[in-house]
Amino acid sequence: MDSKLKSRSRAALALSLASAALLTGCGSGSSAPAAKDDGQPIEVWARAGTDAATTYSALFKEFTAKTGVQVNFQGVPDLDQQLQTRAASKKLPDIVINDSAALGNYTSQGYLQKIDKSSVAGNDAIPDSLWKETQGLDGSTYGVPFSRQTMVTLIRKDWREKLGLPVPKTQEDLAKLAAAFATQDPDGNGQADTYGMTVPGSTERGYFGWWASSYLWQDGGAYLKDDGNGKYSASASGAQAGVTWIKQQFCTPGNTQPGALTAATSAATPFFQTGKTGIILTGPYNFSSFDASLGKDKYEVIETPKGSKDNTVLAEGENIYVTATNGKKDQTKQVIDFLVSPDGQKAGMTAGKQPIVRVPVNSGVDAAAVYNDPRWTVVQDALKNSSKSFPSAINFVPIKQAAAEALNKIASDCAADNVASGLKDLDTAINNELTSQNAKS
Repeated sequence: MDSKLKSRSRAALALSLASAALLTGCGSGSSAPAAKDDGQPIEVWARAGTDAATTYSALFKEFTAKTGVQVNFQGVPDLDQQLQTRAASKKLPDIVINDSAALGNYTSQGYLQKIDKSSVAGNDAIPDSLWKETQGLDGSTYGVPFSRQTMVTLIRKDWREKLGLPVPKTQEDLAKLAAAFATQDPDGNGQADTYGMTVPGSTERGYFGWWASSYLWQDGGAYLKDDGNGKYSASASGAQAGVTWIKQQFCTPGNTQPGALTAATSAATPFFQTGKTGIILTGPYNFSSFDASLGKDKYEVIETPKGSKDNTVLAEGENIYVTATNGKKDQTKQVIDFLVSPDGQKAGMTAGKQPIVRVPVNSGVDAAAVYNDPRWTVVQDALKNSSKSFPSAINFVPIKQAAAEALNKIASDCAADNVASGLKDLDTAINNELTSQNAKS
């Protein structure tokens, strides 16, 4: 196995164990600090940049006007790092709104309190499938669904129509369209300055593994196999078809943007946004910025093309987490009840420039109707009919990171026949990580 993958796995395990030691049994064990009400406004953190934080602030202003409960909200872009700092002082923020995939990591570090699903007003309006994603390895509930989304494929409609090409239906069609965008001057400026796909191929934060997962699933592959009862096993070796297709895109000149193998999303997305690439697999959170920069009429949101198996795409979202040091029971219930209510969900969609609720978890709210935008029907349909999430009960972060490193290495060497061997090494790294989490079957 690659030594880099070994060292990454050991480092992740050491960090997890160190953090767990800080908060082990927090809220329940006799040696842990007692969860208590400090008399201050309830403190809520979310991973949010400036625009999203503005929406959260507007939402909580509406909440306070309705309930009288004061909220100290902070948008924290480097949320997990800051939580580590607060964990060291054994005083976490009261509520954290973050990725559903963070649940396994947070429970392993002792950050969270269990939640009684029946205590959440309107809990039956949230689909059981979403509640299942909030369960830990012990079967207990550790979060409340807040927002969901899924990846969709965006294409420069004006470029496609200029070249007289159809909407792609398959991965093969998508690759041909990418090649055409790279070689047939779709913007008509007479220069060879356009490319096919926007791809975040960096290993940073596991971006490559995150982006690639949809294409692996579409060809019948997966990083993990769920063996039941909270146990998993690596299955990356069965993803050769999807990884081979991905490698072909990197090794076909122009099919991906320059520097794709070192680009995180912050560096990759502007290629589509500024008219340099014509295809991007992304979440609906980019609609507003693309509308402003390109124009709503310049690109289309389509059902993601099918691989050899189907057109499965990655689904993600945010949960509401109650931390181990939160003793503000009444205020916490009021915050949660509002956030998942129709009013709270709609406020999260419309209260600011950037929605913080993409597809609502409350089944009584329709995203396409609230946004008055039929593109959200594509998103909602994909989420309902052709999406899949990473496992949330385990700490998936180091597995995604291992996948990014392995895939980056495979795609970096176009001359090598390295797909099978690279995925075999990835299986080893994933199984080692699962073993360290006591989640290996």
